[in-house]
Amino acid sequence: MQENIFKFKFVNYWRNVDKEIFFCFIILFFLGLFFSFSSTSLLAGERLNKDYYFFFSKHLIFTLIAFFIMIFISVLETNLFKKIIIPSFILSFVFLALVPIVGIEVKGAKRWLDLYFFRLQPIELMKPFFILTTVKILTLKKLQNSQVKYLFSFFLLVSVIILLIDQPDLGQSILLVGSWVATVFISGVSIIYLIIFFSIFFISISSLLLVMPEKFGYIINRLVSFVDPSKGDRFQSSSALDAIKLGGLKGQGMGEGILKESVPEAHTDYIIAIISEEYGSVISILIILIFLYISFRIIKNCLNHEDQMIKISLCGLSALLIFQTFIHVGVNTSLIPTTGMTLPFLSYGGSSLLGSAILAGVILNFTKNRSFIND
Repeated sequence: MQENIFKFKFVNYWRNVDKEIFFCFIILFFLGLFFSFSSTSLLAGERLNKDYYFFFSKHLIFTLIAFFIMIFISVLETNLFKKIIIPSFILSFVFLALVPIVGIEVKGAKRWLDLYFFRLQPIELMKPFFILTTVKILTLKKLQNSQVKYLFSFFLLVSVIILLIDQPDLGQSILLVGSWVATVFISGVSIIYLIIFFSIFFISISSLLLVMPEKFGYIINRLVSFVDPSKGDRFQSSSALDAIKLGGLKGQGMGEGILKESVPEAHTDYIIAIISEEYGSVISILIILIFLYISFRIIKNCLNHEDQMIKISLCGLSALLIFQTFIHVGVNTSLIPTTGMTLPFLSYGGSSLLGSAILAGVILNFTKNRSFIND
């Protein structure tokens, strides 16, 4: 009896899920595993004197956990999932607020919580729930005809940004601001309000850079070196761009790249440059096309939804996915100033993978075929 129920639920799930988006996520998971081994085996074996599979094994475990998280969220009944959005955001916000108090500092940045078995970066888990909570505020019936909802959502953004700036983490702050702007824009906010919010954000960031140069001086240095390469240190970004050029269209071959040996944490913040160097720019372009196709499928699904909460959420989550992808690619190709940003699914790191899994699970849940579900 239980076997028949399970079989029915599986068949029903498979009939409803957007299979094209599903398989795109599966491909990205597998690519992440492959490139994890390719980019970390020498680091583990020759630099750290550990087993060559050390980092790959950890990445494999997190990939399996991430996969099950994605499936779990995607199979949840949508109305039930909507009820746990706010509690999930509050929990992740508490974790983020604990970082300045009990977080661990790595290379001048305090962004992680030590959970003994791994280091958790709370912002990675929070990002999808931040978008969803923002949409919850924007679609509240009590505020349906009021502009106050935009002010509330702005206060929500500011509260998270304050915690991020304190770490400091300007890259994630810019990502959240961009995703928030896309989300409220889709909801129908006036351009005047967006200009006001942008002005407040720009003035606030500029003031922090001027008032607290000892804490945020590195940001000024990166901006200066981006505008004028002769000033400041551009070793990482220059090395990444050189690696992409060296790889050309076909690449140098698996394990033949030198970027992962010369740039610290290249397997996280510069994974697309490693891929280009060893496997060619063609593979990198195909990966970017996968992300764009996922976004295309998401937007296509939005057109079929009458539920405003789901429609705006999908647009916001799509913006989050695409913005993060292009910030990562932009840094790797020196199109934007250097900032630490992982590539979803492909960069090494447990927190990044778990955050990507939550994002994927929500997208799969919200893009399920409603006509079948309601039968």
